[in-house]
Amino acid sequence: MTHILAIDQGTTSTRAILFDKGMRITATAQEEFTQHFPASGWVEHDPEDLWNTTLATCRAALEQASITAQDVTAIGITNQRETTVVWDRLTGTPIHNAIVWQDRRTADACRALRDAGHEEMVTNRTGLLLDPYFSGTKLAWILDNVPNARARAEAGDLLFGTVDSFLIWKLTDGKVHATDATNAARTLLYDIRKGRWSQTICDLLNIPMQMLPEVKDCAADFGVTTAELLGREIPITGVAGDQQAATIGQACFQPGMLKSTYGTGCFALLNTGTTPVQSHNRLLTTIAYQLNGTPTYALEGSIFIAGAVVQWLRDGLQVIQSAQDTQPLAEAADPTQDVVMVPAFTGLGAPYWNADCRGAVYGLTRNSGPAEFAKAALESVGYQTRDLLEAMTDDWAKHTGGSQTAEQVLRVDGGMSASDWAMQFLSDILGAPVDRPEVLETTALGAAWLAGMQAGLYPDMDGFAAGWAQDQRFDPAMDVALRDQKYSRWKRAVAATMTV
Repeated sequence: MTHILAIDQGTTSTRAILFDKGMRITATAQEEFTQHFPASGWVEHDPEDLWNTTLATCRAALEQASITAQDVTAIGITNQRETTVVWDRLTGTPIHNAIVWQDRRTADACRALRDAGHEEMVTNRTGLLLDPYFSGTKLAWILDNVPNARARAEAGDLLFGTVDSFLIWKLTDGKVHATDATNAARTLLYDIRKGRWSQTICDLLNIPMQMLPEVKDCAADFGVTTAELLGREIPITGVAGDQQAATIGQACFQPGMLKSTYGTGCFALLNTGTTPVQSHNRLLTTIAYQLNGTPTYALEGSIFIAGAVVQWLRDGLQVIQSAQDTQPLAEAADPTQDVVMVPAFTGLGAPYWNADCRGAVYGLTRNSGPAEFAKAALESVGYQTRDLLEAMTDDWAKHTGGSQTAEQVLRVDGGMSASDWAMQFLSDILGAPVDRPEVLETTALGAAWLAGMQAGLYPDMDGFAAGWAQDQRFDPAMDVALRDQKYSRWKRAVAATMTV
């Protein structure tokens, strides 16, 4: 048994990636699935799509690598976080579509909870804010809006989980209802300091605690798959939410290290060690990973729309045919036009946390076209990242009393990090180096390492960190005055967007 199978269940597609004993990729299979938008600001997935694409890609990866389940030591799972699934305890049948992390339907409920004075208590326990982004209010919405759901939940007939829990349940044929600490920390229901579900918050949201999964370390025994799925029983030994898995895959194991992942959204994490750091800038305090019962914490900034803005250019405006088209368009854009795009399609995340504002474009002229839109879309990701990193470094300096500074090198990964143009602009607008690793699939790598380390196939944390390798460093080349001018224009655009 010389391979680890990593399941990367994302927001727009599911991937299965096989890593050999040297942690090299030997096969990748990917399937997109349908996005459902039943109302403005609502985003759903069919949970059966998530399961079916998971099973299909796992089988396809094995076939592509010309190996069988007999060659697979263990499985690691990483997943889109906060997305909420409720299913029948006996049949495994979901009672409603999964409500996706991007969904904003509970904005009014969150506002009512804030107005009632509950946010400080929730933040102190969970490190999170009262925002529709997180799972807790999504779960409450399902219980309140699906006929008979609350009565069934109180009778013990329904289970809740984030996507990892649902996949573990399906893979083990209902024998295991579990999650890991990083996913639990994103539900709005988990006390990250005490390491347990919060009875107080569950009571506040009227959620029966018997619905909730068991919380384990990221590297732990999550059961075994049933033999008929892949050909033999395979242990599931690693689980982490996608951004935490990327933090692990980037070997950001030392306090002060920074990483940023560019997928559908963008998520930057700063390792703060064994101490949860309270943000003064409306960032999130979360669990980066938990091993041997000990959590390592992080500050996190969440951008809801990163790669999704490129999807919008492709599918909404239809000005590009593929994501790769954005770089040559951006390079061809008119340098005299200062088009600024604020992609608040589902509100703005950190550090603004405005669920109600929507996207806007500023500075249009009669000559503005696809090239200028592509450039503005890529630049918007750089601007939003600077928003996050400035808030993070300020919080870290306050926490350490200025005795430590956040590492001034940003490790990047995710689909958009493959764009040299976007990464150079990111370095320029940050005024700091940006390091792109040799392995861009850091999310899947993190899940694979957790599973392989737990199963005894892969090295320990120090050995893994020593193997991290840089593909390319991007150093800032933009004039400081121009950098400040462009960022100031961005800040004005955001302020205007939030007042519309």
